[in-house]
Amino acid sequence: MNVRDELVMRCALRRREKIGGLSDQGFQELLLAVGQRPEDFVDSPEEAALLEVGRALDAYATSLREDDVRDDDEYQQERRRRLAALNAACGHALQTDPDCTDAQVIAAIAAEPGQDQLLSQLMGILRDGGDRLAVPGDNGKKGGPAGSGAKESGAWADVFARPALRLRFAIANACLASQRYRLCTKTCLELLDIMPADELGAGKTCAIAYARLEDEAGFDALDERQGRVGNTWTHLSRAILLYKLDRMPAARRALRGYGSLCEGAAYALLRPVYVEPYLPDRPTVRQASYEEAMLCIHEAEAVLTDVPDFFEWAAQLPGFQDAAQAFADEQGLDW
Repeated sequence: MNVRDELVMRCALRRREKIGGLSDQGFQELLLAVGQRPEDFVDSPEEAALLEVGRALDAYATSLREDDVRDDDEYQQERRRRLAALNAACGHALQTDPDCTDAQVIAAIAAEPGQDQLLSQLMGILRDGGDRLAVPGDNGKKGGPAGSGAKESGAWADVFARPALRLRFAIANACLASQRYRLCTKTCLELLDIMPADELGAGKTCAIAYARLEDEAGFDALDERQGRVGNTWTHLSRAILLYKLDRMPAARRALRGYGSLCEGAAYALLRPVYVEPYLPDRPTVRQASYEEAMLCIHEAEAVLTDVPDFFEWAAQLPGFQDAAQAFADEQGLDW
């Protein structure tokens, strides 16, 4: 979630609406001015709350950077502290703007309820939001002042609709984690309908769900819809899907594709690590990196748990375990 960029755009749009009659060039100059010090242009409860959320997420991210040097007890203590601080900051933001969807969603996730309870809370936020959380494409609803000035297409182009889109993405992730796979695919496909460029990566989540459902037709339709451009999620999901369908030669090819696409991909699968909760959407990491493979395995955890022999099968693929061990040696990681 890029709070600063969204805050700049929202403040600029509201200021343009107040000024009226601003040319495109004038708006670009306004954007530059707001970008210098967006806090100086915050003049509504909505943007004030978003500013608070952004500062809270920055503080949370700063704390994460020191985790590698903490021992287990220090890590657990600091983790509890930063989640509590984030929750408190979201509560303060909601006092400023009770309808701040991002604060509602982040607070629900940071409280770390069980996945069933989290899904219930997220669905409740969407239900209680009513028309306020409708997005472009939902019966023609709009989320804010017209003309976002963004280059994106679909609902994501409306910067005021993005909290509602992130909420739907969080719901899809909670569906995946709580093993509600049909509801997960339904939510993801609805996001793709209104957000064709898939800025939140709902297609990646959907691919994992289709693998668990052994829905090859659905997986193939999704792959075609996204131009058959493979990524870490589709390669791993295809390997799981074909393995579950007992199509072993094709499954081996798919797993090799996963292993060759990302650095450290084999290690990420054979030595999965804990990943902090998404607050509220998937973190931005370098494409084809070990970090991306970590996120993919984390999201597929519930599916992989249902096929525990998949790990042993993958380790027996010629060269796969060797690649994992080599990566561990290069990076100084435990094996």
